[in-house]
Amino acid sequence: MSSSGSWTEKDNKAFEMALAVYDKETPDRWHNVAQAVGGNKTPEDVKKQYQVLLEDLKRIESGQVPDPPYK
Repeated sequence: MSSSGSWTEKDNKAFEMALAVYDKETPDRWHNVAQAVGGNKTPEDVKKQYQVLLEDLKRIESGQVPDPPYK
């Protein structure tokens, strides 16, 4: 089981799937997302992770992150 501060690849996948299920109109969204991720994640943990995701998307969309070298 992971600690609330660290996010494994499995945690992130569960997080992304939960965001697709529980949109911003869902009552108790962050509680539901935290339960879907499991482990020791709290609603506050998943809200913070969502903010990290939004910042990453902004950097990608603004061109601050180079495209991966696809073969």
